[in-house]
Amino acid sequence: MIELNTSDTAKLAAQFALDKKANDIKILDLRPLTTVTDFFVICSADSTTQVKAIAENVADQLKFEYGENPINIEGFNNLTWVLLDYVDFVVHIFQKDQREFFSLERLWQDAPTQIITDESLKDEE
Repeated sequence: MIELNTSDTAKLAAQFALDKKANDIKILDLRPLTTVTDFFVICSADSTTQVKAIAENVADQLKFEYGENPINIEGFNNLTWVLLDYVDFVVHIFQKDQREFFSLERLWQDAPTQIITDESLKDEE
């Protein structure tokens, strides 16, 4: 099994979200601001079905390909905001209205932020 650093694993989570057509994907680097976690991976989905598909793909791919299991999963009861907690990084999958309401990017606006697209991931290869 390949061992990756936290930054690389957060980027993989973003890639797995992108594979299911997640929108507006961002990685917030929280290391300069808190010791609670190192990164937030934040993305949006257009429906509860897509929220579920993204969450399942991220969790399944990280588990089967890299042996990474979340210590906690929240939000599968309503699928408007699913949280996958991997301790060193947390994946947030929102329906768009919930993302706007909670506005994590505004709360953590001082965090260095990377916008994730197919192109940005290809540029890093």
